[in-house]
Amino acid sequence: MIENFEGAFQLVADPTTILVVVLAALFGLVVGSLPGMTATLAAALLVPFTFFLDPVPAIAAIITMSAMTIFAGDIPSALLRIPGTPSSAAYTEDAYALTRNGKGAVGLGVSLFASVIGGLFGSVVLIFVSPILGEFALRFTSYEYFWVAVLGLTAAVIVSKGAQLKGGIALMAGLLISTVGLDVTLGHPRFTFGEEQLYRGVDFIAAMIGLFGLSEVLRAVTSKKGESMPIPKVEGKGALRQSLTGIWKNKGRVASGSVIGGVVGALPGAGADIAAWISYAFTRATSRVRKGKTADDARIEAIAGASSANNSGIASAYVPTLAFGIPGDTITAILIGVLLVKGITPGPDLFLYQTDTLYALYIIFIVANVLLLPLGYLLIRASGFVLRIPRSVLMGLIVAISICGAFAINNGYLEVGLMVVFGVLGFLFEKGKIPLAPVVLGIVLGPIVERNFMQSVIKTN
Repeated sequence: MIENFEGAFQLVADPTTILVVVLAALFGLVVGSLPGMTATLAAALLVPFTFFLDPVPAIAAIITMSAMTIFAGDIPSALLRIPGTPSSAAYTEDAYALTRNGKGAVGLGVSLFASVIGGLFGSVVLIFVSPILGEFALRFTSYEYFWVAVLGLTAAVIVSKGAQLKGGIALMAGLLISTVGLDVTLGHPRFTFGEEQLYRGVDFIAAMIGLFGLSEVLRAVTSKKGESMPIPKVEGKGALRQSLTGIWKNKGRVASGSVIGGVVGALPGAGADIAAWISYAFTRATSRVRKGKTADDARIEAIAGASSANNSGIASAYVPTLAFGIPGDTITAILIGVLLVKGITPGPDLFLYQTDTLYALYIIFIVANVLLLPLGYLLIRASGFVLRIPRSVLMGLIVAISICGAFAINNGYLEVGLMVVFGVLGFLFEKGKIPLAPVVLGIVLGPIVERNFMQSVIKTN
């Protein structure tokens, strides 16, 4: 192992690889900060550039970008109440509430430190436990995947802050929306109303932007008095010290989130999104009332648990990818294509004949998460300027960014229209105090639940 790491260090220390890592990190932070621009989209945008790179820099670009993007998705969640990535949707309400209470920088700081710790833990899982976890994940059939997805759905209802009935209503609405498009078993159109573009279903990114972003604009413009949003104190030592204190107080939550992310992320197709929701639900369900504990303390606790699961899930998603060539999530599915183009076949041969490349990948994961610490902190400090923009201008910018994000999904106007529909739906749901996050989770996990349920039914006749 030591000899393999020595050869891998030489590959990673190459000036070209270092330059690619830095540029990919900056690219990931920018894309993740834009609402609706997911890590998968960022990975797809990077693919054409990887064709001109050697194997190790090409892999480094995608790994570094994904680690940065997942954290950067917390920035619009906290400042604008628009999840930058689907995994950020789990704790958007908590992060936004902290910002409104003047503690946005503290929440983002806790998310940053938890993300780095979770990412490093996931890297350790990838290095030492990949053969074991990979073999375990390979034994999963449609039955197990069905129940894992159901566990994720249940998490959304459990964490609905005492309003489980309303959380269930929101979840069922999301599941109903997920049935729009072609039937996963028979290929028959459902609820498309003759619109062929709906055959591909309702994109969860358009729904997410509308539910969280546009609904906030509608709420702001229909309120009698313009609500002033406090500017988070991202400069100075106060926020940094409070963030470190929050991490230390919730070190158990960071540890449990990292473990949940490491295990769930290793299941093919689960990824960071489901890991974040399960960890968030676990944190909320097991949270204890401490003396002097405030609502903001509970929010920080939930963010620490879920954000550590995010980045831990990213690294562990590479376990089935490298061990068996089975994509752990959509990003690793793209990475497999890049590896094949570079003449690298994921699977047992990678561990036997291309160990330098494999260990270089391990090192890049560690480097990317360590690099996230300074770059993420600079991004948090810069993010405070967003809230200095006048409220009316900020609302206009949110609408413009939302439209661009929705249009960029498929370069079509259907997603823009869907975003408007979901914006109105989110506005009405908020009037009825129905939580929005379960709707998104229902749309994301609905096809997974249905597909594995139908496969199980067909197998058992």
